[in-house]
Order: sequence, then structure tokens, then C-alpha cells
Amino acid sequence: MNVDELVRDALREQATEQAPAAGGFADRVLAVRRRRRNHRIVAAAVTAVVAVAVGVAVPLLDSGKQDVRPSGGVVVEQKGTKAHPDQSPPRDLISAGGTTLAGYYLPETVKTSDDTAVYQRTYWLLDRQSGKYEKDERWSWVAVAPGAKTAAVLERDLPASRIGLLDLTTGKVARWIDVDHRVAGLAFSRDGRKLVATTYGKNPDGRVKEAGSEDWGQEWTSSRTGFYVLDVASGNGGWTEVRSKSDSGGLGGGGVFMGSRQDFNVTDDGRHVWEGSPFEPGNVFYDLTGKKVSPAPGDKYLSSYVDAGKSPNGKLVAGDFAGRKWHTSSYVVDAMTGAKTEVRGQQLLAWVGDRQLIAWDIAGAKDSEFHQRLVLITIGSEKQVPLSGFREGDDGDPGRWEPLFAQP
Repeated sequence: MNVDELVRDALREQATEQAPAAGGFADRVLAVRRRRRNHRIVAAAVTAVVAVAVGVAVPLLDSGKQDVRPSGGVVVEQKGTKAHPDQSPPRDLISAGGTTLAGYYLPETVKTSDDTAVYQRTYWLLDRQSGKYEKDERWSWVAVAPGAKTAAVLERDLPASRIGLLDLTTGKVARWIDVDHRVAGLAFSRDGRKLVATTYGKNPDGRVKEAGSEDWGQEWTSSRTGFYVLDVASGNGGWTEVRSKSDSGGLGGGGVFMGSRQDFNVTDDGRHVWEGSPFEPGNVFYDLTGKKVSPAPGDKYLSSYVDAGKSPNGKLVAGDFAGRKWHTSSYVVDAMTGAKTEVRGQQLLAWVGDRQLIAWDIAGAKDSEFHQRLVLITIGSEKQVPLSGFREGDDGDPGRWEPLFAQP
């Protein structure tokens, strides 16, 4: 992708219309994804929306042992699926095949002075005893481990000097991990044994007034300093310095605005970390000394703004928006060859086994691309199972909840 293409992407984002889908629908969907995953690609003063790095880690609700008592309304329970297509945001447990909606957050930009603000998340986390989502205002950042039994959390003021391991059964922090370099982003490895913590000099969720506008946007520079890869059981792990791409003049390579939040993810084996990139192949990998390395087999096609990541068996990778066979659809990519298969779903969020995924999708071709609900889709099938009600408003509007999923 060259700079001209990046400029076109940015202009498309700025010109996005909030009407029923028409020409350029695929471009707008891709723009929304990039904004939501906080690695937005722009070549001018275009703002970004920050998203949560959702981690994986430890086994989930024991099948058949969870006491779920919905408070009323529509509840669909069949073949290991608990759905509430009348609830948005959800009040009662949503799950499919062991993959659970462990919580969600509502974003809000809170003004702190005439010229500054902060992008703030308020979380609702699953109470495993009641099967309901309960508001928890203590945390600025939550990464949920598989099984929805444990979450890694950061307190309200970012960057934080300690990481909490929250017991989601009791709602209490079981243990704190103190760090010498302050942290503002967290993500688990697939097996939950490792936790990558991205360190910053100041809050990457800070916002400033855009030039000539009343809108709030990210700063042009990032204060990212490096990362920890921590052993979850012991809390041990070293810090590695890796500065942001936008340290100099606020621009990344090729004059591309990267945004103030540039979090790392950790690979399945915990041996490397990686970040998104606007340039091919779309990601950059580092070893634990901070040296750039080639991706391991099966990791090449990972995308920082597609939440679902790799299938449990590691053979497939959730990919980008497609929109060819169906009005809204996405690609599933062979992790080794890059071969693409088109599946239903506007945005792929989490795997349910190796052949199904949870996705955002609209109801029909005439719907706005922002009028989305959670659905369960199956590779090779046109059938969708609604899991939640529809999100209202346009991208970035208050009240548009963002999900946190946990796999078994």
C-alpha cells in the first residue's frame, strides 16, 4: 500500500455517510474496523477510535453447571448456544459452543480541560454466579482470559504502575503485579500463560482538539516505550524497550499517522510480540529482545484489527471484509497458504471451535452498516443465528458497546 492509497483511505473515512449501505460500502466497513482496532491508517489529521485487545487464557463455564436465570424477554438456548436477540447491550449471558461474551464496554470521551480530554471505557463484566453482566467502573482496561474466570485489569489512571489479576467469580483482585515501567495495554497469549503489557510514558487514550474543529482526536505522537511479557502464574518477566514508530515528528514510516495507542499482541508460544502496520504484510514481529523478526509459520496473516485471530487448531485466520458473494461477508484465510474462503459476517470477532465464528452483521442489504448485532456463522453455510440485539447509532456514538469474548 503506497501513500496515495493511504490518503484515499483517509478521505473515504472522513466522507463516510451514515445512511443505508450504498456505493463504497466495503471501504466504509474496512474504515470502521481500522478505527475500532486503534491502528487506524491515515495520512492527515484524522482521528482514531481506540479498541480493546482481547486476550485468551484458561477454561470457561463448565457445560451444564452454570445457573443462568434470565430476567425475562427472549432467550434462545439450543445446541450449547445461549442468545438474547432482544438485548442490546446484553443483560444476560450470551455464549456459543463454549465461547462466551465475558463482558463489554461503553466508550466515552470525557473532557478534562478546554483543550484536552480522555477516551474512557466503562465495563460490564459477567457475573458467573448470576449469569448477568454487572457494571464495574474500577478499570480503564480489561483483558479476559479464556473461561471468563480471570481478567487482567488496569486501574483508572493510565499508564498504571501495577497490573491486577481479577477473579471474575468473586469480583476481587486475587493478585497485583507491580511494574517499573508504566502500562496502558494488556493482552493474553492463546494458552493464557503469558501476558503482554505495552508500556507508555503517558496516557495513550488522551485526546486533544483537532485543528480548526471542536472534535477530539489522538495526538500526533505516541509515548510508547516498550513491553513486558509476563508469566501469569509467577508474575515474572522482563521489560524490553521498543519505541513507537511515531516518536519523530509524530509520523510513522512513510509519513503515516499511526496514533497514540500502539499496543503489542503476543504470539501463541509467548516467544514473540507483534503489532499492526499499515504496510504489507500488515504486521511487524519482534523477539523478546526487541529485534524485528520474521513471523512464525501460521502467523503471517494475522491482522491487528480483526479480533477473532486464529482458529483454535491454528489452521485458519480471521480476515478482512469481503462483500462479494454476500452484501456483508468476510474472509477466512488459510494460515499457511493465504488461500481465502468467504464467509457470512461483517466483522469477525471470535472463534467457536474451528468451523464457526461470532461476528457483527447487519440484518439486510438496506440496513446501515452500523446497525449491527452479534451472530453465529458457520463456514460453508449461509445460515446465521442471532445472538444479541442491534447496536444503535453510528460508529463512535455514545452507547455503542464493544464486546469482550473468552474462548474455552
